[in-house]
Amino acid sequence: MRMLSLPEVRSAALALAAFALAVPADLWGAPWPLVALLYAACYVAGGWEPARSGLQALRERTLDVDLLMIVAALGAAAIGQYLDGALLIVIFAGSGALEAVMTARTRAGITGLLHLAPETAHRVVCREPGSAAGVEADTVTVRAADLLVGDEVVVRPGEKVPADGTVLAGAGEIDASSLTGEPLPVPRRTGDEVFAGTLNGTGVLRVRVATDPRESVVAGIAAQVARAAETKSTRQLWVERIERRYSVIVVLAAVAVFVVPLVLGADLRSALLRAMTFMIVASPCAIVLATMPPLLAAIAVAGRRGVLLKEAGVVEALAEVDAVVLDKTGTVTSGRPEVRSVEAVVDCSPDEVLALAAAAEQGSEHVLGRAIVAAAQRRDLRVPDARDTTALPGEGIVALVTRDGASVRVTVGRPDLDAGDRDRPLRAESAVGTALTTHDRRSCSPHGTKRAEGADHLAALVVRVERRGWTAVVVRVGGEAVGVLGLADEPRPGARDAIDGLRATVGEPTLLTGDAVGPARALAERAGISQVRAGLSPADKHALLPEHALAVGDGLNDAPLLAGAHVGLAVGDGAATLSVEAADGVLLRDPLGALAPLVRLARRARRTARVNLAFAAAVIVGLVAWDLVGTLPLAVGVAGHELSTVLVCLNGLRLAVWPGWSEGGERLEGHAPQQARDLVRAAP
Repeated sequence: MRMLSLPEVRSAALALAAFALAVPADLWGAPWPLVALLYAACYVAGGWEPARSGLQALRERTLDVDLLMIVAALGAAAIGQYLDGALLIVIFAGSGALEAVMTARTRAGITGLLHLAPETAHRVVCREPGSAAGVEADTVTVRAADLLVGDEVVVRPGEKVPADGTVLAGAGEIDASSLTGEPLPVPRRTGDEVFAGTLNGTGVLRVRVATDPRESVVAGIAAQVARAAETKSTRQLWVERIERRYSVIVVLAAVAVFVVPLVLGADLRSALLRAMTFMIVASPCAIVLATMPPLLAAIAVAGRRGVLLKEAGVVEALAEVDAVVLDKTGTVTSGRPEVRSVEAVVDCSPDEVLALAAAAEQGSEHVLGRAIVAAAQRRDLRVPDARDTTALPGEGIVALVTRDGASVRVTVGRPDLDAGDRDRPLRAESAVGTALTTHDRRSCSPHGTKRAEGADHLAALVVRVERRGWTAVVVRVGGEAVGVLGLADEPRPGARDAIDGLRATVGEPTLLTGDAVGPARALAERAGISQVRAGLSPADKHALLPEHALAVGDGLNDAPLLAGAHVGLAVGDGAATLSVEAADGVLLRDPLGALAPLVRLARRARRTARVNLAFAAAVIVGLVAWDLVGTLPLAVGVAGHELSTVLVCLNGLRLAVWPGWSEGGERLEGHAPQQARDLVRAAP
């Protein structure tokens, strides 16, 4: 970023240059027209934009500090204090330039993100319908921005993916470090998703464009950060409301400071000088800038670490959290579960059970649903068509699946067994998995099997799966169970250390999950979580939220949890659209490891804002008291007031280089050791 590209910086530089020439010329007795011209150049260069802004606000019946500063500078010049007025202009313009630089640095990463995607793409030329979709094909080079949904592109080794899409053919390794921070390349093959701006390291990929380039992951990240940078915190809005009333009070008080001494016999020049000095030192410039710099710096630091916050107020809310609740699948776990077992309850083969489940789960946003579909693909199963698919948050999914020319209602979801079912002696367990899994019949209907016997088999299978620490998913046809799938998901790398950090920073986290008690407790033990609430519906999770809780989740069923929490963060590497919309921010990488540093960063920003407010208020009170009780030189008042503003900005900017995110920073602080395209839809 070139600082001179900012108009505020150019104005401040010109004002400073004119001031640097005017002062020695004035002191060395240069011709007055030259000195006056240099002072005028300083006033115009540094004061034109604030004056225009102040007059615009005045037309809207609002009095702001910009106009107060310009009036004070002109008043000083009117009584011959040209140098003091110019000094006020220079320092005031300098503080404005500093704020502009800080804001520009905060947004610099947004522009950088937009340049991650390549400018051109190799689009596949039209081919005859039904022709083979090989990896290589005839291509034409086009602008990436001109790609349309449904276009097919070829991405060769060493090239960047031009748009979000799905791999149609080929295999390779994608380097997504520039987007997600993941240091290791990720294998991608047919059916996998790839994102704009990621680098294809090996192999040739043929990709079908799934998203308009203007709504890609990269564009979504940029839009989300830009939205956050444009918002204001609750404290900042409060300060600005006070500022408008306070500015009117300052003007009235300055008039009184001017009129009262005149009535008591003071000379005009001294009375006007005291009034101008009062207007300068009483103006709330530093107070106005006390809050936003640390909050914007915190947003920038979090963004660089893969945490996108929707607005500045989220930073303040994060500083207030005193409890953490975590979803299980995709949050504490890696979000990449695999089907470990498929067993039938009735006369139906395991492959038939898996195929029916995959049919219902096609297009599902839930990680378990995607795992079921992937398992069916790995077995090369013929997955029937499905329609009227409906997600049941916290329960599962239901669809009408076409099989043998007829439509059957298939439900894939939680076991929904009561305590008696789970505690029932598993007398049939030895038989389960042998006789019931060796059939290979076309019919998957439970009719012809005794309902009670089927319930016993179901309970036995579910309990056996859960005792292994896996998640049990029951497949039902027409309301009757036909099979049980066992899915396993591993804790995220570094989960135990991340939980220890949360415990030291906020308190003992709680795992809230719709999964059964067995898998939930097994996972919690491996991750180091001692508080577990399992078998919960979305409404149950919402009801268990503490007042100032930080909630983290990724699935569709987590949307009520994230919306109801004091702060809700969605895990971006698998978040459902609705959960991103409901959340206050998105965790693009290391969702567990980022939580403790994020809370510490927010608390540091809050402390910095409070220190800034206290310091600014103390300076104003001290300078006003000096001016009213004694004789405060205008130059000292200008320097004290404007330097306090600069110090407040610098103190806020200091957070941008805060070391507390790293392990070393944690020691210094004294602490113990879906996708992102949904961001676009979530942004207003």
